Amino acid sequence: MSTTRHLVNRQRRLATVAAAERGAAPTAPARPHTGRGPDPEKPAKEVEEATEDSADDEEGEPDGGKAAARRLRRPSLPVVLCVLTVLLGAFAAWAFTSAASLRDDPSRQNTALTDISRTSEVKGQITEAVGAVFSYDYAAPTKAETAVTKYLTGKAVQQHADMLAEVRAQAPKQKLVLTTTVTDSGVEMLDGDRARLLIYADQRNTRTGKSEETTYAAAMFSVDAVRKGGTWRISSIDTFTR
Repeated sequence: MSTTRHLVNRQRRLATVAAAERGAAPTAPARPHTGRGPDPEKPAKEVEEATEDSADDEEGEPDGGKAAARRLRRPSLPVVLCVLTVLLGAFAAWAFTSAASLRDDPSRQNTALTDISRTSEVKGQITEAVGAVFSYDYAAPTKAETAVTKYLTGKAVQQHADMLAEVRAQAPKQKLVLTTTVTDSGVEMLDGDRARLLIYADQRNTRTGKSEETTYAAAMFSVDAVRKGGTWRISSIDTFTR
């Protein structure tokens, strides 16, 4: 189709040039240009350019239609900005959720390895508390009671009473002296005013009756501690027995 159109245009250009060369021939009265075919009032070069432009427009129409379609399919700037806003909002929500999950992770809350001063404080006070509440002298029972009031809280009070019930019962008859010494301890968890410690201790049980006898034993257990009024107190005792 493109070849036929070019032939027609070439014939039109040749006819225009021939008419210009026949300048002596009478000219037909000027007719209004209808927009179809070459305008006789225009010089041959302008007619040729106009014809070529017309042919180019006709040939380029499909491509022009594709370009228009691409412009219609191209998203506008407000749409792009809206999409970016949604994506950024989704990212912000994800980042906030991730940060919250990290804050809630117990391993992130545990400051036993980073807060050296607080770790040292809880170790020192709980070591003292364990030595006091797990020692008993038949000649000074009120001392043990004072230690319980000072160092224990919550369910640790009843747990301690159950653990030392037999010692209290036998102490007056056997003139029993129980001494507990913490040999090592480690802070497993430290989160603000809460802590959990693993305790290693040696216990010496001495009977001072008719025949003095001393026995030794090692103990390992863990305690939960809470800080109240600037003092760490044992709130729970776990001897790992069921």
